[in-house]
Amino acid sequence: MSVDHAAMTGSEGEREAVTTAAATALRYYAVAPGVRLNVRSGPGTGYPIVRVLPVGAKVPIFCQTPGTSVTGPYGTTNIWDNIDDGEYVSDSYIQTGSDGYIRPRCA
Repeated sequence: MSVDHAAMTGSEGEREAVTTAAATALRYYAVAPGVRLNVRSGPGTGYPIVRVLPVGAKVPIFCQTPGTSVTGPYGTTNIWDNIDDGEYVSDSYIQTGSDGYIRPRCA
């Protein structure tokens, strides 16, 4: 977490760190209703399945990257969402409210 600036508050000059946390707060996105979603080790259907998300799951998206094109409940896309270290799901199954990238590209 980076600190943008520190402000003096309180009667004894306590320092309060003001961060960019509000701007970069982790948000969770719903998996399409009724779907048990395969989580893969890379951004494509050719990568091994590492686990399966249960119906009703919500996931964080840390970054996004192009990969295999997949058709799902939210359209056809080649965007893959990184939901954990070495774990990817097709964005076509995640309700992000966008047809494009909503997070930074994965490095």
